[in-house]
Amino acid sequence: MTSEPFAYECELDVRYSDLDTVGIVNNAVYVTFLEEARTRFLRDELGVVVESTDQVLAHLDMDFERPIHGQDGVSAGVRVESVGSSSYTLSYELRWQGDVVATAETVQVVVDDDGRPRDVPEPWRDALDEHVVQ
Repeated sequence: MTSEPFAYECELDVRYSDLDTVGIVNNAVYVTFLEEARTRFLRDELGVVVESTDQVLAHLDMDFERPIHGQDGVSAGVRVESVGSSSYTLSYELRWQGDVVATAETVQVVVDDDGRPRDVPEPWRDALDEHVVQ
């Protein structure tokens, strides 16, 4: 991941059900935050309706920096790191009360009806390429 700024930012809600018994956001919820940020980025910046696409999460790498306490919202930054023939890589930063609480990188692979990799659709590729960190 680079140290470049995040071109896309969104605010995410922390629900009561996201908290464990001591009031800390469960670590599995961080992955849900990434998914929500990713789907919003694809919809808002690329016009991609994720529900009507065939893509799978092929890789997830996350570093937890500190816990999130309580229900204050979380900010998420998303950026495109690279675009391959059938996949693309996104990086993320989750922030709570102004501090970085986690960083992550995911690789999404576009698949055909049989679940085999296929080329990233040209309109997606063009839009993703416009967002690649230089």
